[in-house]
Amino acid sequence: MTAAPTNDNVRQFTVGPDDDGIRLDRWFKRNLPQVGFATVSRWARTGQIRVDGKRAKPEDRLTAGQVLRVPPGGEEPAREAAKPRARPLSPEQIAEAREMVIRETPTAIVLNKPPGLATQGGSKTTKHVDGLLDAFVEGNAPRPRLVHRLDKDTSGVLLIARTPGSAASFSKRFASRSARKVYWALVVGVPQLAEGVIDAPLGKQPGTGGEKMHIDEENGAAAKTRYRVVDRAGQRAAWVELEPLTGRTHQLRVHMAAIGHPIVGDGKYGGQDAFLTGAVSRKMHLHARRLIITEPKAGEGSGGKLDVTAELPPHFAASMEVLGFDPALSDAAPLREEVPEKTPEEKKQAARRHFKQARKEERAPRRARGSANAKAKPKPKGKGKGKPARPAKPKGPGKSPRR
Repeated sequence: MTAAPTNDNVRQFTVGPDDDGIRLDRWFKRNLPQVGFATVSRWARTGQIRVDGKRAKPEDRLTAGQVLRVPPGGEEPAREAAKPRARPLSPEQIAEAREMVIRETPTAIVLNKPPGLATQGGSKTTKHVDGLLDAFVEGNAPRPRLVHRLDKDTSGVLLIARTPGSAASFSKRFASRSARKVYWALVVGVPQLAEGVIDAPLGKQPGTGGEKMHIDEENGAAAKTRYRVVDRAGQRAAWVELEPLTGRTHQLRVHMAAIGHPIVGDGKYGGQDAFLTGAVSRKMHLHARRLIITEPKAGEGSGGKLDVTAELPPHFAASMEVLGFDPALSDAAPLREEVPEKTPEEKKQAARRHFKQARKEERAPRRARGSANAKAKPKPKGKGKGKPARPAKPKGPGKSPRR
């Protein structure tokens, strides 16, 4: 966002790449938080806000490069959001954060998270990736933010967004499953089928406080995992590639344990059967090997496909060598085809279909109730169908005279 002053105190801003596609009201919340929503709505209603010289509504989407005209005033200091300050980190913490970096772009910082380091903090977790992100704050730049997570004992590719706009863009791609992730894992035994899809819904296991998941056919959320056996060490263990087609908590771990081949070192879901004897480490052997995701355009060197591969942690690499697995046998290529992103027009059409179907479903119960009421209503007696009976004509002397 760039601002240019005018003679009459009217402000003009050029929409930056990081705000491309954002709603007008959201633009104000992000860039001018001191201007309240009521003020934005009033300005839009009275034509005081202009985008490229035209009137605009709060729900209109902005495009990078457009010029936004904002009238003077409207500040509400009491509601101004305070910018979060960077927390001071020790030189050791800054070095630890920097050592994890495997790629930096104008929109993203890609880390190779080591096993044993949590992604976010909790009641008993004080050391985590989120707490180290202040190492990447420079000057007045916004604090980088997480857009997805890895389990504490899972290593590998972890994407960090540099700005709120890139965070929103990356989050949409993870939510729509257009981001493709490939994991490497060592599992106990060898799956009977060399390749397949595990389709088993997952839910929180009762009595665990939500800390553990299990297969729940009745109430669980849909969960699918595609797997492929890359190599095997007799019947003792196998090296598999895993691609989550959905994003449930502990999905890969629960699914592999469910088919009888728990991930090596995953005692939580595999029990004692998850550990191999000999020189194989007792740590968990699950590694986010590769991530392919579309990167938003935000200056030179960004946009297009972001394709990142993370090296194995020492214990995983050592176990691969002990079991005789050669990492060169796989390039961690995704097993599914890329899902093409929808154009703005396709998104609008999908939204219209969604709302049309929703209205149809809302009307159905009302029609059913109306039909039921019509059937329950008693019909009036008479000769004609649905017509009231005519009064009988008087006979004989009581007949009324003609008029």
